[in-house]
Amino acid sequence: MNWYGMILVLHIVAVISWMAGLLYMPRLFVYHSQVAPTSEPARIFQVMERKLLHAITIPAGLAAMLFGGLLASEISLSGQNWLFVKMGLVFLLAAYTVLLENWRRDFVTGRVRHSERFFRVINEIPAVLMIAIVALVVLKPF
Repeated sequence: MNWYGMILVLHIVAVISWMAGLLYMPRLFVYHSQVAPTSEPARIFQVMERKLLHAITIPAGLAAMLFGGLLASEISLSGQNWLFVKMGLVFLLAAYTVLLENWRRDFVTGRVRHSERFFRVINEIPAVLMIAIVALVVLKPF
């Protein structure tokens, strides 16, 4: 197996892991927002959220961007406008990851400003971005 293929495998695995965290974290927030802030379930959710974000989601996102950058460095960027759009969407996923960390901290400090409905709605953001990114990579429309 060549190094490009190995980096591609690592990139795909990292993206899958990152997306799993991005899709599951808001769901935890939905459930967390339904319990009393100082209850035992709230403490359990805090542990789950911290571990998901810090042990899986953030490291996987960093790995996905690192391996993706290595892959991009091997292709000619001339005429690859789809790649620049994809990188912009990946930046939005990175910003979304930062927002998840901010919302997680809000739960820890008891300063949650968003409703259960809000977390249900924002849960769709990474799925929409993922569809757009996969379409860009596969179809290379421009």
